[in-house]
Amino acid sequence: MDRLWLRIRAPFAAFRGFQAGVYRATAPIMPPSAAFGLVLNLAGIEMRDRINGVTTLIRSDLPCLNLAIGIPCRKLPNNEVVPETDSEVCTLYQQLHSYPVGASGKELKQRTHGAKFWITPVRRELLVGLDMILGIQGDSGLLERVKQGLQGQLDESRYGLPFAGDNNFLFDQIDIVDELPLTRWYVQMQPDDPPMRGSYRLTVGINRSDNSRTTSFLYAPLDEASSEPPQYAWTWTPNEPIS
Repeated sequence: MDRLWLRIRAPFAAFRGFQAGVYRATAPIMPPSAAFGLVLNLAGIEMRDRINGVTTLIRSDLPCLNLAIGIPCRKLPNNEVVPETDSEVCTLYQQLHSYPVGASGKELKQRTHGAKFWITPVRRELLVGLDMILGIQGDSGLLERVKQGLQGQLDESRYGLPFAGDNNFLFDQIDIVDELPLTRWYVQMQPDDPPMRGSYRLTVGINRSDNSRTTSFLYAPLDEASSEPPQYAWTWTPNEPIS
């Protein structure tokens, strides 16, 4: 398999799992499932199944990709290695307008004449200063389509713009990288691993018809940066191909 390296930057991003309630969290990095969708978008490969239904399903014949995700770093004069960009998770408050489940607020329904009558403050996390490295292992033809897509050379229509997890947040830059910087790679934690700082469960394969079949694994960034991703930094997405 061939490899392609991308450096991806966005001023704001939000990678939220399936969740409800008044607090909506974001992952601290783009999860493999979102990276998979981004790569297919750049390559002009349609993810949506053509089956008509209430829920838009994902095609079952999509190519599997081996992905690695990390944070680009730089070395200071004292040899300390730090992230190149100060990225952090922040929160904001919004009003959530909805139709509540059950009988809550039913006395308000007539007064709003069909509008959403349940308004509540919610708190949302967002990632400020996304700066990451994405490694892609896959078929050479698909990787060539990604390059053509980034250069505007794909002579075919594509659905929508690539966005950073939330369609309000667009990317500033997506660059092909020939020489990898020092990178703190996110690795898939193993059963016997001790606790690791910054661990987070990231989604890998999304199942829109049955969320219980959505796959996710526990990841953590390595303390030591390297230019080559270690074995457990690579994840088959959405699943390992059947040989």
